[in-house]
Amino acid sequence: MEALGFIGVGLAIGMAALGSALGQGNAAARAMEGIARQPEASGNIQTILLLSLAFMEALTLFSFVIAILMWTKL
Repeated sequence: MEALGFIGVGLAIGMAALGSALGQGNAAARAMEGIARQPEASGNIQTILLLSLAFMEALTLFSFVIAILMWTKL
């Protein structure tokens, strides 16, 4: 039964990392597209992009902490 717990922790970390990577890649691609279409708004787009990337990374780190807490309870 303990092995299933470790599989669950691995899946939690892996899915969080995959979701974050896909989201960050998509956000960066859309920001680059927006900057290419409207170069004068690049400062605003870049600020919003960095803020959203920080939130995505924070959610990934939060899921990592939750997975570690799950692991220590096994």
